[in-house]
Amino acid sequence: MRSDFLRLERLPDIWCPGCGNGVALRALLEAIEQLGLDPDKVVLVSGIGCSSRAPAYTAFDNVHTLHGRAIPVATGIKLANPKLTVIVITGDGDSSAIGGNHLIHAARRDVDITVVVFNNYNYGMTGGQASPLTPSSSITTTTPSGNLDRPFDLVNLAAGAGATYVARSGIYFTKHLVDHLKKAITHEGFSLVDTIVQCPTYYGRFNKRGDAAQMLVSQKDWLVLKSVAEKKTPEQLAGKVIIGEFVNIGRHGPAAASTMKEQA
Repeated sequence: MRSDFLRLERLPDIWCPGCGNGVALRALLEAIEQLGLDPDKVVLVSGIGCSSRAPAYTAFDNVHTLHGRAIPVATGIKLANPKLTVIVITGDGDSSAIGGNHLIHAARRDVDITVVVFNNYNYGMTGGQASPLTPSSSITTTTPSGNLDRPFDLVNLAAGAGATYVARSGIYFTKHLVDHLKKAITHEGFSLVDTIVQCPTYYGRFNKRGDAAQMLVSQKDWLVLKSVAEKKTPEQLAGKVIIGEFVNIGRHGPAAASTMKEQA
């Protein structure tokens, strides 16, 4: 990875030891490098949370916005200058709770931006509270007896809202993650990559998932490739999370409609 992609003077980062966000950020930077994108035409946008500090460590133009508002800001940047590659880095709470409406409507409109969700299953920055993606029965500071709510499946949520590229990966499967980030970034239309990262400080500690290394390596046991999952029964997939590409279709937003009108 190119060292000039980072603002070295801002390191070390604020993340807890063993946090998975650094690995996710590196994967994103490797995807940008492998695509050969012009750094001067890449913009990273984030809201509030552990994940949302990531753009500040990069040398790209970046905007640190209000909680949950990264997607509408990114939409404005893309509309103002369609030649830019606009990437949102967000967390599970920032994207699916306070920012949930923005996510589904950007997907509905098929805005040509990429949303990368650093999903650690809790609000890591503010004390380990439950988010809309926290698995049922999980212990958090707001669910000390176990989460009674059903979590969103962010992949199905984005797909149902109209996203034209949707994928999920985990940081243990780094090459898999980089490959899907590259596809998301180059996709014309709204793309989302749900990226599973570990939070040993809160989620791992509260749920007795072991240390950071154990949480990372355990992904190979409970994250299942989509191609493998298709050959298994629902019983065999109980407690598993499927990773892979779920949606990859042509754009159907305003740009596509305009093109169809011109062709007509």
